[in-house]
Amino acid sequence: MKTEKSTTVVAQTAILASLVVVFDYAMKFSGLKIIFPPLPYLKFDVTGVPIVLSLLLIDLKSGAVTSIVAMLAILVRSGDFVSAFMKALAEFSTIFGMSIGMKVHKNNSRLSKILSFVTGGVVRTLTMAVTNLIVLPYYASISFEAVLLTTPLTALFNLFHGLLSIFGGYLIFEALKLRIPSLVLGKKIPN
Repeated sequence: MKTEKSTTVVAQTAILASLVVVFDYAMKFSGLKIIFPPLPYLKFDVTGVPIVLSLLLIDLKSGAVTSIVAMLAILVRSGDFVSAFMKALAEFSTIFGMSIGMKVHKNNSRLSKILSFVTGGVVRTLTMAVTNLIVLPYYASISFEAVLLTTPLTALFNLFHGLLSIFGGYLIFEALKLRIPSLVLGKKIPN
């Protein structure tokens, strides 16, 4: 039984990681990424949705694997390690924050779900704000002051993007839970 469960986990993780790659390439080459108007170099996409699904359907380790696959896919596509790393870090910090919120109130699934939205958005926003302050002055040759001035807008983008990924992940998870309950693997997930 344990081997069957681990095989299922590997298969589900592989499928979700494949979706990350498909979504990333499809959105990049179709031009469907939505620009964040105040900072046009930031773009909204749906690659975080399969990463959130990997947390909800399986666990945080699966989410980490799908985040790493996202980084590798972006790296292969663009050749830009820093951008690939930043995207993977943003998505992983979202699900890491969600996992914290999901554990706080295990007895109250509705509160747990709400907390996963809050903690996922907040952890992503804080993680990326600090990371941008450290990485961008060296990587993009932008002055620290300029990065600091754009931090509120970057934080707003990351909050919206994180909430978009979480909402999309929960939306699909709830549909799957109703139609294919065996995918949940016996996990207690917020309703």
